[in-house]
Amino acid sequence: MNEALAVGSLAYDIRTKRVGEVMEEYGTRYMLRPVHGGCEWDVLREHVRPATTADRLSAALAERNANSGRMGGAWG
Repeated sequence: MNEALAVGSLAYDIRTKRVGEVMEEYGTRYMLRPVHGGCEWDVLREHVRPATTADRLSAALAERNANSGRMGGAWG
C-alpha cells in the first residue's frame, strides 16, 4: 500500500491520468480536485501516487491547450 499523501499535496491518479490536489483522505480513498479548480473526484489509495514534475507539466500543458481552443485567437 502507498504511504499517505498529505492534504494539499499534488497527486497523480494513474487510472484517469489526471493530477489533482489532495483535499481529503478517508479510509482507502482520496478526494482530489483539479489544480485550478473544478469538480472533485475520489480515487482508491492504490491508484494514486505523488505527482512528479513531469506529471505537473503535462497537466499544465493539457490545460493550456484546452484553453487555447476556447480563446479564439488569430487562428480560430
